[in-house]
Amino acid sequence: MSLIVKKFGGTSVADAQRLNHVAKLIVGDYKKGHDIVVVVSAQGDHTDRLINQAAEINPDGASKREMDVLMSAGEQISASLLAMAIEAMGCPAVSLMGWQAGFKTDSNYTFARIKRLEPDRIKAELAKKNVVVIAGFQGINQYDDITTFGRGGSDTSAVAVAATLKANLCQIYTDVDGVYTADPRLVTNAKKIPVITYDEMLELASLGAQVLNSRSVEMAKKYNVELEVRSSFTDEPGTLVKENVKMEKMVIRGVAKDTDLSTIYITGLNDAPGIAFKIFNRLAQHGIVVDLIMHTAESHGKTDIMFSIKGSDCTEAIKAIESLRDSLNFEAVEHDDDVAKISVVGSGIASHPGVAAKMFEALYEYGISIKMIATGEIKLSVIVAAKDADRGVKAVHDAFIQ
Repeated sequence: MSLIVKKFGGTSVADAQRLNHVAKLIVGDYKKGHDIVVVVSAQGDHTDRLINQAAEINPDGASKREMDVLMSAGEQISASLLAMAIEAMGCPAVSLMGWQAGFKTDSNYTFARIKRLEPDRIKAELAKKNVVVIAGFQGINQYDDITTFGRGGSDTSAVAVAATLKANLCQIYTDVDGVYTADPRLVTNAKKIPVITYDEMLELASLGAQVLNSRSVEMAKKYNVELEVRSSFTDEPGTLVKENVKMEKMVIRGVAKDTDLSTIYITGLNDAPGIAFKIFNRLAQHGIVVDLIMHTAESHGKTDIMFSIKGSDCTEAIKAIESLRDSLNFEAVEHDDDVAKISVVGSGIASHPGVAAKMFEALYEYGISIKMIATGEIKLSVIVAAKDADRGVKAVHDAFIQ
């Protein structure tokens, strides 16, 4: 007998028919003698509807605390309905909200991080031979307030449960049957990857691949939780995400695209020590994560800095930089929202020469200009015009993956 944690996304539990299908999958494994813990997301586009409702009530923006109370409702509905479906099939089940399951978080509302998981209630329900269905994406902070984990947070909930309970396997069910070398909706000849390392999956997730939440992969790597990404709609084998992978000859594992991006360009900065520190320290104080950075050479005592951030952080970033205008005395700050990032990921990048040249050649042949470049041990990223992003992904994928 083994313990299996199963996470089901919003499309998997979108309506009664799909809830019943998911319940059959769960009951089937339960009858084989496995202990089952299930983590669920909100149904379909329920979260987006809640966000729209909040905007109607308070166009100026509701407090993050109240948004967390509202946003947690979607997962609670999914958990209770799935528990009912499982019960209807003659299998004992109990639904638990995040706080009942023992998720203790910090107080960063709408993007909370898990401080610890106290699994006593989960263990007690498993001892009663119940299937435990947990509302993902949520916990409770030191003030007994509900908190949520941000988009994709149910993946993180599932991995946290698997790590704490030392589960034999953590299965992430989505609307695709595994991790592909590119988005199969965009690249028709994309190939499913049978096995991938944590590091490769983490890079793909953080660079725009939407199969897994990057925080969940980071946690899985830290606690050595073996993940399986698979579809809830087919019986096809999925993709295993694990530490040790017998490497194939493939240098590049996948190509990712990120369109939630903006570039910011600060011109006419004095070329003096501490300028970059002041800029990026102020951005960090505002909770803004900076990605690619380009610093131009000094000319007549002046220099420019260009960097990329999430598109949703652009307005806040501009305000943060403008607050430094008097102390830095820069000429202008500009931004461009019509950009996208294309990245190739693979553990073979560092040991294989010519990867950058091959990527740049593929983009050149399609007439795509590169605005910024960043390299790492297992990734290579470029920023291009948003209108060129889809063509660029196809070009790069064709160049590397046959």
